[in-house]
Amino acid sequence: MTELVAPVASVQERFALAKTASRAIGALSGAQKTSVLNAIADALVDATAQIVAANAEDLRRGVSNGLATGLLDRLRLDEARVEGLASAVREVAVLPDPVGEVVRGHRSPTGVQIEQVRVPFGVIGAIYEARPNVTVDIAAIALRSGNAVVLRGGTDAEASNKVLVGVMRDTLSAHGIDPEAIQTIDEFGRDGARELMRARGLVDVLVPRGSAALIRTVLTESTVPVIETGSGVVHIFLDESARLDWARDIVVNAKVQRPSVCNAVETLLVHRAAAARLLPEVISSLQAQGVTVHGDETVAALCSGIRPVTQEDFETEYLDLEIAVRVVDDLDAALEHIRTYSTGHTESIVTSDAASADRFLAEVDSAVVMANASTRFTDGAEFGFGAEVGISTQKLHARGPMGLRELTSTKWLARGAGQVRL
Repeated sequence: MTELVAPVASVQERFALAKTASRAIGALSGAQKTSVLNAIADALVDATAQIVAANAEDLRRGVSNGLATGLLDRLRLDEARVEGLASAVREVAVLPDPVGEVVRGHRSPTGVQIEQVRVPFGVIGAIYEARPNVTVDIAAIALRSGNAVVLRGGTDAEASNKVLVGVMRDTLSAHGIDPEAIQTIDEFGRDGARELMRARGLVDVLVPRGSAALIRTVLTESTVPVIETGSGVVHIFLDESARLDWARDIVVNAKVQRPSVCNAVETLLVHRAAAARLLPEVISSLQAQGVTVHGDETVAALCSGIRPVTQEDFETEYLDLEIAVRVVDDLDAALEHIRTYSTGHTESIVTSDAASADRFLAEVDSAVVMANASTRFTDGAEFGFGAEVGISTQKLHARGPMGLRELTSTKWLARGAGQVRL
């Protein structure tokens, strides 16, 4: 394996190398990007043993440092997950290339042809925690959208990220592509992260992924434009007309399938008129999967083994096998609760009433709003993007799962034939 990075003295030089490499990446054809991404996928599979061994080192350190169960799950890479990383890269490789796509255009009255086209940002910076899959996902999407990437993956996944970045850089080199298009600044620690947040002019956009505290720090300290990703205090509302089988299956899937991720449900709201019909089976099904339930007095009266719920529970992204449950009077009360506690990520209603579904979809102001589906579907792969950069909870430029188009900007092209303005 070649050196991970060029032997440069400062993080600023690392940024400058990425900036230079971004120009070459932006000029690659769609076919060239497809070829190198498929090669990266193959290389990841070939390096599975090395990746899993490095990840085991990170996991041992995480357990020793008391890393939370949810974070350990996010950190873990086994053979199947490495294959999943490679599959995501292959999916990105065959997606339509956004670079050069004409967004809109027209011929002006003077005869000048005007077009708005998609172009790469240039250099994408990413700061994230204990998520080695993000290392590969962001690098793949950045390359496919014509961007270089600078990664700060955190100390918890340092050994895993070192190997993953090395594999990808080696593959770029083998294809005659500047490996400085994929940079890691993990070795610079928190100082490197601070420099990345201040690298305006060298880094074009910054994406934070992780805890609410991490995202808040990046938003307040960065001089580089930030695409905000948010924590997931995710809600499901069981309406009066909800089918019991749908309610049970959707809630259990949304909480249990992978509780450590941001699209897992954290708060369940139940219409008072349906509480006695729905709650006993839904709650017992959750508890059978090891879920700790924090519920209000109505929940406790209908179900056993309930812990008292607090306001703090409604504000908490558990990322674990825990859930807050509240009985509300009606849809209006559910909407008010969501407005109060939601982080703007994903909310879902389970209902058989089309009018209630339409109202919920229209009035809930989150990045993704669903009817009769598990919140686990808020995901780049499920939305057809291959991998994803993150789930944006902001309202400018990108919102929801971010794929290739969200890592492009636009510019205007004007083609004339000697026209001058009168």
